[in-house]
Amino acid sequence: MKPIIGLEIHVQLNTDTKLFCSCTTQAKKPNSACCPVCLGMPGSKPVLNKLALDYGLRLALALKCKIAKQAIFSRKTYFYPDMSKNYQITQYEIPLGFDGYLEVNGKKIRIKRIHLEEDPASLIHKGSIVLIDYNRSGIPLVEIVTQPDLNSASEARDFLKKLVTVLNYLGVYDENKCVVKTDANISLEGHARVEIKNISGFKEIENALAYEIERQKHLLKEGQEVTRETRGWDADKGVTFFQRSKELEEEYGYIVDTDLVPIGLSKDLLAKVKEQIPELAHEKVERFIKQYKIKRDDAEALASELLLADLFEKVAKEINPILAARWLRIELVRVLHYNEIDLHKLEIDEAHLIELLKLVESKQITEPTAKRLLEMLIEKPFSPKEYVEKHGLKMISSSQEIEKLCKEAIEANPKAVEDYKAGNEKALHFIAGYVMKLTKGKAKPQEVYKILDRLLKG
Repeated sequence: MKPIIGLEIHVQLNTDTKLFCSCTTQAKKPNSACCPVCLGMPGSKPVLNKLALDYGLRLALALKCKIAKQAIFSRKTYFYPDMSKNYQITQYEIPLGFDGYLEVNGKKIRIKRIHLEEDPASLIHKGSIVLIDYNRSGIPLVEIVTQPDLNSASEARDFLKKLVTVLNYLGVYDENKCVVKTDANISLEGHARVEIKNISGFKEIENALAYEIERQKHLLKEGQEVTRETRGWDADKGVTFFQRSKELEEEYGYIVDTDLVPIGLSKDLLAKVKEQIPELAHEKVERFIKQYKIKRDDAEALASELLLADLFEKVAKEINPILAARWLRIELVRVLHYNEIDLHKLEIDEAHLIELLKLVESKQITEPTAKRLLEMLIEKPFSPKEYVEKHGLKMISSSQEIEKLCKEAIEANPKAVEDYKAGNEKALHFIAGYVMKLTKGKAKPQEVYKILDRLLKG
């Protein structure tokens, strides 16, 4: 049975103030960023945050959406402590953008609608007590609703990763201070749909969907029906759990918000917003392949992170782009992962990185030496060129000197020599390693193997 999955992604926009008032979005102390507007006090009047509107339009245009002629807001009525005025200001009848798409792994995932709305307050559960922090109430969100075009948990994860890449490129989202939460609608073909609420993180969306698919398959196998309902996700236990019967949209009693007049979305406004849209990741991929002649896999890996793409372009102006792509995509990422450093927190001086790779490109140092220096550069800045000269790390290029050390290694390891001559190829690696130890990694490995092979077969 084929899974059918649609996503509703709520993204906090990177603004300093809330959607309809001037309260800060970055308050730390609970209930310290509240006013009559975001609390919905009688007589208060909301005023739309223009930057949030621009950000919403920027995203809608980047995702190839058709744009509404007007921005119209509605009241979504519900009675719950997280929204003190008993309704949420959102867009219902006419979304900001609609009928767009995002291509993921060669497949177009259709975007049903993109609209702006305010975030409810935060509920903090402490045993039998529930506390409310209204700081989040009114924070600007953009909601992206897909068509049910996704067919696996891994595909949903890939979609979210691609979407977040777009958000980062557009500058409408900051992963250090903004929140992304996902609701997933999932069914097995021909059966009822279940909604899973408020999932955070790429891995968690994959885990939640994978679990729910198996849960529904198990129910059907046992002769039971899947019930239309809303479930939560317990990341610690790795299970979904029942929350409530699923509401229908009609039950929210949407009405147009009379406090917010319709805002015309003119051609001039859209033209200005389009000018703010930078070159996106998929566009960079094609340009990198054409301009720098690098492999598609390398281009896609580099373009997936805006900071990495920018760093690559700076380095590629000074050294061979193919070499730059390999070192940034593989070695730099390896060192970051090993040290558990986020790319956004990387403080490496690009001039030092270029200096290091120039030493590699000109064959002044071996790659093992360069890798060690890169690991050191992540910790603190220094000049690789000066360090190499000071510590005598330049590559040994003299064949006579390498041959002398190879003969020394052969004499010191008679058992390995005997094994190699008996057909054990691994023994040659042992002898080569001995040579590299003698040279402190300064000999070119290919030259070492070439000379050893000649000496041992001669």
